[in-house]
Amino acid sequence: MTEWTLLLNSTFEPLKVVPWKKAVTMVLLKKVEVVEHYDRVIRGVSFSLPLPAVIRLNRFVALRTNIFHFSRKNLYIRDRGRCQYCGRAFDPKELTYDHVIPRSYGGQTDWTNVVTCCLECNLKKGGRTPEEAGMKLIRKPRAPIWIPLLTVSLGLEETPGPWKNYLYLEGASDRFFGE
Repeated sequence: MTEWTLLLNSTFEPLKVVPWKKAVTMVLLKKVEVVEHYDRVIRGVSFSLPLPAVIRLNRFVALRTNIFHFSRKNLYIRDRGRCQYCGRAFDPKELTYDHVIPRSYGGQTDWTNVVTCCLECNLKKGGRTPEEAGMKLIRKPRAPIWIPLLTVSLGLEETPGPWKNYLYLEGASDRFFGE
């Protein structure tokens, strides 16, 4: 069972993902309206309700933009736990972080210049650019789009069908993962 519900602002902008139990509580308290639902039905003593897939707040909530901060954890999620040179999967503790353009060349520590890298590839590359080391990146590093990063961090293989109409993601997953 999908255990997540997409929460939209009153303007239909995606805000965040909430556990389905929280979504049902919000529906029963009349704080939201159900926009889309899954096929499963939730039954209580005095109610029966289709499991909410997408809910919309009744009141507008002003929020800052949904930007993921640059961090080791978010970098690991963005790169799917894989070395960006050899493509092998690793546990977070086994990966290092590589500056594509080395700091000694003026490279910055940000989304567009840092990738996850296994120790073997990092030692091979050293303080050189990938071209100088005769290595090739699997994906060009870029800042993530928030919803694909969110679905990956939730452990979802793909964005749930009912969410797609509200995420404005035509091809965004491909753009996010650089495929």
